[in-house]
Amino acid sequence: MLYYFHHLFDINLLSYISVRAGIAFFLSFVLMMILLPKYMAWAISRKANQPINKYVPAHEGKQHTPTMGGAVFVITTVIASLLTADWGNGYVWGGLFVLVGFGFVGLKDDLGKILTGDNLQGLTARGKMGFLILVSIAISLGLIYGVHFPTTLYVPFVKTPIADMGPLWATLFWTLVLIAASNAVNLTDGLDGLATVPSIVGLGTLSIIVYFSGHAGFARYLLLPNIHGVGEVIIVASSLIGALFAFLWYNSYPAELFMGDTGSLSIGAFFGYMGILGKSEILLVLIGIIFVIETVSVILQVGSYKFRKKRIFLMAPIHHHYEMKNWAENKIIVRFWMIAIIANLLALITLKIR
Repeated sequence: MLYYFHHLFDINLLSYISVRAGIAFFLSFVLMMILLPKYMAWAISRKANQPINKYVPAHEGKQHTPTMGGAVFVITTVIASLLTADWGNGYVWGGLFVLVGFGFVGLKDDLGKILTGDNLQGLTARGKMGFLILVSIAISLGLIYGVHFPTTLYVPFVKTPIADMGPLWATLFWTLVLIAASNAVNLTDGLDGLATVPSIVGLGTLSIIVYFSGHAGFARYLLLPNIHGVGEVIIVASSLIGALFAFLWYNSYPAELFMGDTGSLSIGAFFGYMGILGKSEILLVLIGIIFVIETVSVILQVGSYKFRKKRIFLMAPIHHHYEMKNWAENKIIVRFWMIAIIANLLALITLKIR
């Protein structure tokens, strides 16, 4: 809406993406600070509490903590984005579709857990994956045929694309990226604020990359692919970052509210979406290093037990391993945050090395 004030009232300041992104951040932050206490009171009255995994005894005291806070920051992100972004930009609508689509799948899963009172219930693994694949394919096809997004593949340190994947392989690859990213954040969301700060930091890094790609001057200077119009999506990213900052107010240790699958799946998918738009799908491994470590720890644990009948970690994902080693929860969280920040600084450095 503010974008159109630029044309109606000749307010040139509102034509700048950076200005509207800043406004979107504060709009989303303020909305969250207003809505979250109301939602928490409602969730507590309705007993919409987070069922705790019975195999994680250290979390027994958290069974009365309300969950599905992710639904609130998805809603505020959508509102703030619609108030500040260009409605004619397809990348913006794609980002909103990612948040709402994956958030809806997470919401169905969360409701199943709450109604049964069992953290291991909810959507079946097959049903959940089926929904995620459908949403991911829809997004990928929308990029290819809706906004004619290039299907070229880039890797770090190389200034030209290494291949043109074409519509079929691009759809398969981007679907894999979206699903992998969403599930990686979902696995990480096991301690208070553990997934929130790496998400904020990673989205900040990706916003810089996407903004540079959408800006002809920066793209030329940094030898990045210049994709017209893609920079507008950082307004959605900024809205989400603002919402996550407010969410962290209540989600930091000791957490008063959890995001649930509603939040973790939507954040992860949007993380993947930004990586695709910035032609940084491979660089996501570094940008989302904490999510990668958590996911790999689960894969190694399952694979080792299946083939060797031995466990590598005391428990997976790896943050539970350190809990079992009697590390304080807040110490695990802060150390993982530090790793995420350092990895993202390294990711930004790679932009100049081409």
